[in-house]
Amino acid sequence: MAYGAGRSPLLPPRPDLTLARNCEHCLGWGTVVTRDGEHELCHTCQPDPGDAGGDMAL
Repeated sequence: MAYGAGRSPLLPPRPDLTLARNCEHCLGWGTVVTRDGEHELCHTCQPDPGDAGGDMAL
């Protein structure tokens, strides 16, 4: 019997589709599927979440 995908407590990543438009790695989707079946942002066209420029000095 086939089962659907399990529910995840995490929301799927939200890529910037403008950046993903001509990406050959993710084919314009902005996300890729890992070997574990998880969606993650494309490392080729999407900026690293830590690169938001919000460096806060404590």
